[in-house]
Amino acid sequence: MVPPRLPVVVIAGRPNVGKSTLFNRLAGRRIALVADTPGVTRDSKDAEAQLRGRMVRLIDTAGLEEAAPETLAGRMRAGSASAVSLADLVLFVLDARAGVTPADEHFGQWLRRQGKPVLLVANKVEGRAAGASILDAYSLGLGDPVGVSAEHGEGVANLMSEIVDRLPREPVIDDTADEDRPLKLAIVGRPNAGKSTLINRLLGTERMITGPEPGLTRDAVATTLSDDQGRAIELVDTAGLRRRARVEQPLEKMSVSSAIQALKMAEVVVLTLDAAGGIHDQDLQIARLIEREGRACIVALNKWDAVADRNAARKAIIERLEDSLAQMKGVAVVTLSALTGAGIDRLLPAVRQAYEVWNKRIPTGELNRWFEHALQAHQTPLVSGRRLKLRYVTQAKARPPTFVVFGTRAEQTPEDYSRYLVNSLRDTFKLPGTPIRLQLRGTKNPFVNDG
Repeated sequence: MVPPRLPVVVIAGRPNVGKSTLFNRLAGRRIALVADTPGVTRDSKDAEAQLRGRMVRLIDTAGLEEAAPETLAGRMRAGSASAVSLADLVLFVLDARAGVTPADEHFGQWLRRQGKPVLLVANKVEGRAAGASILDAYSLGLGDPVGVSAEHGEGVANLMSEIVDRLPREPVIDDTADEDRPLKLAIVGRPNAGKSTLINRLLGTERMITGPEPGLTRDAVATTLSDDQGRAIELVDTAGLRRRARVEQPLEKMSVSSAIQALKMAEVVVLTLDAAGGIHDQDLQIARLIEREGRACIVALNKWDAVADRNAARKAIIERLEDSLAQMKGVAVVTLSALTGAGIDRLLPAVRQAYEVWNKRIPTGELNRWFEHALQAHQTPLVSGRRLKLRYVTQAKARPPTFVVFGTRAEQTPEDYSRYLVNSLRDTFKLPGTPIRLQLRGTKNPFVNDG
C-alpha cells in the first residue's frame, strides 16, 4: 500500500517579512537561515512537522519579487511559484509593522489567481502596537488575518490550529484524529504552590517529583490524560514563576523561559495558588501574563484543606481577582487539595467549560442586535466636541473571542467606553473569565477634505 502524501503547507510573501523565522518556529527547530538582510532564503526549504497532531510538509520559499525571469530574483520567484503550485495551503506572510505594501497587494492578487487556499499571516505583532496593520490586511480580500510574532512565539499555537482546520482530509487517515487532538493545558504558578502534586493527583500516579523544597520542577514536562468523557488532555507541568529580579541562576532562567513558552503554547491555563498563603502580587502578574497571551484561565486554590476560615479566604481571593483582573472578569475558581484529592473532580469540567467559552463564536446578526441595544443604553461619547459614530461590529475570530467595531473615528473611542462594550459583551453572551479582544477601526468620511 502506498503511504499517504503529507499535506503541503507553503510559506510565501515578499522578502524579509519573517518567513524563515516562522518556518523554523512551525518546524520546531532551526532549519532555515535567518537574518535581517532581505533575500537570505534563495532556495525553497522543506521539513516535516507535526502541527496539533497532524503531520505536514512545510516549504519555506524565497521572497516574492517582481523581476525579469533571467535575473536571480526572477529565478527565485519562479521557484516560489513552483512551490505554491504544490500547496494544499499557502501561508501568505505580511510584516504587520510595515503594514500592507503595494508589493503585498500585487502578490495577494497573484495568489488569488492560483486557486489555492490561502491563510493570511500578519507577522511581527509583538505586543499590541501592530493591531491597526493587522486590520488593514482585510483589504487584501484573503479572509481573516492571523497575528503572530514568529520571533517570540506569540500567536503560533493559534496559527497551528488555523492551519490544521484548513487542511484537506485524506481518506487513508482517520478523520477523527484532528477533532480528537488533545486539549493543551498548562499548570502554572509560583514555586511550591503544589503544581506537580496536582498533576500527580490528576494522573493517579507519581509522575512528577514533588517535595517541600521550592523549585523541584525545572523543565516544562508534558503528559497526557483523559477526562471523565474520555477526551484527551495534554498536561504540562512547569517550573515555578518568580519575580524577574529573583531569577538569577542560568538554569532557573531557562526553566522560567520554558514555563512561559509552555503557557504560550497552551489553550487553557490553570493558575495554581497556595490558598493557605493567600494571593500574592506575583500571582496577579502571572494572571496578567495569561490574559496578555489570550489564554483561557482557571484559578485553582490548592491546599484548601489547610485553610482555617474558608469563607473569608475565598471571599478575599475572589475580590482581589475581580479588582485586579478586569480583563478576566468571572474567571472560574476551583477550591481543592491536591494532597488529599478533595475537589479534584471539579477541575477538569471547569477546564472544558473555559475552553468552550474561549472557542465561542457569535453570529453577526446577534452581535449587531446587541450592539444597537448597547449604543441606545449608553450613547457614544463626545470626542473633540463631536459624537463618535460607531456603525457595526463583527467577530474576527475566537480563541480568544475577538471583535472589531467599525465606525467614523472609532479608533478614538475612549478606554472607559471600550470597557463598557467589553463588559456588556461578556454579560450578554456569557463569556466569563476569558480574555476578550475589542479592536476599533475607523472608516474614512468621503466628505472630509484631508488637504
